[in-house]
Amino acid sequence: MAKLVIVESPTKARTIGRFLPEEYQVEACMGHVRDLPGSAAEVPASYKGQAWAKELGINVGDGFEPLYVIPARLYYWS
Repeated sequence: MAKLVIVESPTKARTIGRFLPEEYQVEACMGHVRDLPGSAAEVPASYKGQAWAKELGINVGDGFEPLYVIPARLYYWS
């Protein structure tokens, strides 16, 4: 079974792929795999009622805890 390595760009994928053994498959995701919400629509339902989640995506009242989401363009991977 191949081991999957995901990196941000095709150039990084090619470079890293040259250094790894053949049992590794290196793929580019063309950006971040997870990120802060880009809009209120990307905030999960369990956080929608909290002002910090839809405004910043970072809970400044709890040690600057980030709310990471998977960008909509990557959902086809799941």
